[in-house]
This record gives sequence, C-alpha cells and structure tokens, in this order.
Amino acid sequence: VQLQASGGGLVESGGSLRLSCAASGSVSGIYFMGWYRQAPGKQDELVAAISDAGAITYAESVKGRFTLSRDNAKNTVYLQMNSLKPEDTAVYCCKAVYYSMDFWGKGTLVTVSS
Repeated sequence: VQLQASGGGLVESGGSLRLSCAASGSVSGIYFMGWYRQAPGKQDELVAAISDAGAITYAESVKGRFTLSRDNAKNTVYLQMNSLKPEDTAVYCCKAVYYSMDFWGKGTLVTVSS
C-alpha cells in the first residue's frame, strides 16, 4: 500500500484547506484510513478516521470544523478543514491499516497564521 498525501499550506485563521490522501496498491484490504497530526511540544493526535464500513471518528478539538470523506472510486480520503485556528498548525500524516499493518504517507504541513 502506498499513500500520497497532499493539500497542506499556509492559511490565515478562519480559513480553509482540504487535505487528500490517495491509496494505491493492494487497497482492497484496507479497513481504516485516517489523519493524524504532529505539532511541536504536543502529543500526536488522531484528527479523523474512517473505517471500511464508513464509520467516522473525529477528535473533539476538530468536531464541527473538519469533515472527513471518502471517494471509493479514487481510493482517496479527504479532510476538509474549515474555521482553522493557529492551534491546528501541525504536520498532518495519513495512515492506512491493511490487514493489521500500518502504512503512512508523507506528512503535509498545515500552518495557520493568527
């Protein structure tokens, strides 16, 4: 499984960004895809995730602002991030779980200026 993440960048507080994570390879065995974020001095955080059944989980800190969606035809998950705050600044990493094995995409930096 290979993951290609994209969509990070610099945005002002209150702005929006959309992250994409495209999976390729043996995607039929993937049962979990999600976005984590890593910020300096903070614990790594699961931002949002979706199971193969379509159940979506969000971190409390992003509920109501972020929306995770999936395009099965493109094997891609999207993280729509609205009302961004400076505390959302982090490296966002996409993860897929394939038959109990974890695969990670290259992180994408999101910077929210105040």
